[in-house]
Amino acid sequence: MSRDAETTEEIRPMIESQKLPFDVVRARRAGARLAAVQALYKMEQTGESAKAVIREFMEDRLGFGPDEEPIEEADPDLFKSVVRAVVEHQTQIDTVLLARLSKGWKLSRLDATTRAILRGAAAEMIEHQELSNAVILDEYVSLAHDFFETTEASFVNAVLDNVAKDLRKGS
Repeated sequence: MSRDAETTEEIRPMIESQKLPFDVVRARRAGARLAAVQALYKMEQTGESAKAVIREFMEDRLGFGPDEEPIEEADPDLFKSVVRAVVEHQTQIDTVLLARLSKGWKLSRLDATTRAILRGAAAEMIEHQELSNAVILDEYVSLAHDFFETTEASFVNAVLDNVAKDLRKGS
């Protein structure tokens, strides 16, 4: 089965329930993931709570890209789900991420944006079992490419591939 066919089958119930075209749903989910990474970054940098940052993004920022350009309206439910799941499962997520870094490395050694991308993806793997590893990896590696050069995006891909094995044994 092709990746697009797999993706279509995974989110068909969501498309039907929302009565939106597949491309719109896909763009809204991508926007939600970007916003979640931005929110996680902001939380880490400012110490603000998830509740406060979610409220701010819902009121002012959901639907804007890294350069403040408007993007397709982001899926607010996925956005909130990812941010809340990172907070709820942060100990588990950080333990799994740390286990996949080189010996002696700490999470603090990673760029804050990289940490946000890795945590968001891991949280989505935990919280959204209906989505395949391939879909989640593809979306978050794509975000890494938006922020970084190929080397960093490849690093994100390698770490997430291994994290998926740890979080979703048998997948």
